[in-house]
Amino acid sequence: MSTRTFRVTVRGVFDGLGADQRAELLARAAEHDVLRAAFTPEGHLSYDLAARSAFTFRFLDSGEEEEDILEASERAEEAARTWLTERGYGYKNLRSQAEDLSQAPLGKRQRRAAAQKNI
Repeated sequence: MSTRTFRVTVRGVFDGLGADQRAELLARAAEHDVLRAAFTPEGHLSYDLAARSAFTFRFLDSGEEEEDILEASERAEEAARTWLTERGYGYKNLRSQAEDLSQAPLGKRQRRAAAQKNI
């Protein structure tokens, strides 16, 4: 059996941030810029408070079965909740979306390489 790789995106909105919390997030905005976003096992947070109060965590997880994607989504949401709660950041509308990379459509280069491998 092969290992499946899952990309889980957890989105939400900061809620009820105090002036100090907002200032802290703005001061650290460069390390959470969407242009630096990556899927990582520990999760990567991105936001742009100057534009809006939404945030996105990106998690990389794995499992053996197709159904493991549900547990990966639950772990990602819990990790996001924990990160936000430990720092005292209020949030709302937390939701996740997961993708099993073994089920993702192949890109043009990947299709070409697969076709050449089968010749």
